[in-house]
Amino acid sequence: MNLLFNRLAPAIAGITALHTSATTLNLGTVFHYVGVQLFPGAWHGGGDELTDRYVGTPYQGALPLVATNAKRAGLAFPDATHHLATLVRWCVAQQYVVPNPVTARILSQLHAIRTVADMATLVGVTPRQLQRTLKRQTGFAPHDLLKVLRVQQSFRKHYLDLYADQAHFIHAFRDATGYTPVQFRKRFGGSSHSD
Repeated sequence: MNLLFNRLAPAIAGITALHTSATTLNLGTVFHYVGVQLFPGAWHGGGDELTDRYVGTPYQGALPLVATNAKRAGLAFPDATHHLATLVRWCVAQQYVVPNPVTARILSQLHAIRTVADMATLVGVTPRQLQRTLKRQTGFAPHDLLKVLRVQQSFRKHYLDLYADQAHFIHAFRDATGYTPVQFRKRFGGSSHSD
């Protein structure tokens, strides 16, 4: 889940849904959005606030996204982070965002998780209990969550730190994004550390 704000047009903001991708959002290689990414399962706000499409129209919901965006408009990103943090604190106080101890524990120990069984052991439940819990809280099955988290890590680390070999990385990357790393880089200009 992401809270997204258009840096050039303060009225344009939104909350992206569970499976929204860079492709769906059509952010391209140059974009003028800033956002707050929430841990899986942390968003407890109304589903009517969510979108699974490009965030390019004025926000019509009840949350103070436009007011927050207007306050940070024109500020350099380091100066605007205070306003984003204030919005997150407000969301926590309203219980739109709540801690999710299961995903927090998984994310804090992701380096030690190789399998779904590892994940279940870390959380202290059986693999079947983990399956039900994660699906209910995040919409992801454990294996799918692990795949997505690994691909996200590949943007910050070399793929050999996360995958057995290049073929395994390319397969996982294509499953998660619909693109090979080279196709993704050509389309979106990002680094996937596949070189």
